[in-house]
Amino acid sequence: MTKKRKVPLRKCVVTQEMFPKKDLIRVVKTKEGEIFVDPTGKKNGRGAYVSRDLQTIAKAEQNRTLAKQLEIDIPSEIYEQLRQEVEGK
Repeated sequence: MTKKRKVPLRKCVVTQEMFPKKDLIRVVKTKEGEIFVDPTGKKNGRGAYVSRDLQTIAKAEQNRTLAKQLEIDIPSEIYEQLRQEVEGK
């Protein structure tokens, strides 16, 4: 009998809903204060997860949710990278 693997769940910081980790995009803040999108989900640093939805990303930008979670200003390029990640570019 095969064992079922446990699917890791993470919470979207915007919608506060739990999703499988692979269905979210991770934004990372390093100790040096760098901010970047982490498609692998394995880079070092403080991470915040956002669901793969353009409306959610727009809401995160409007409400400054990521900036509050990571305690640093998020440049608009990061939101653009998130949009491109959702659109598959």
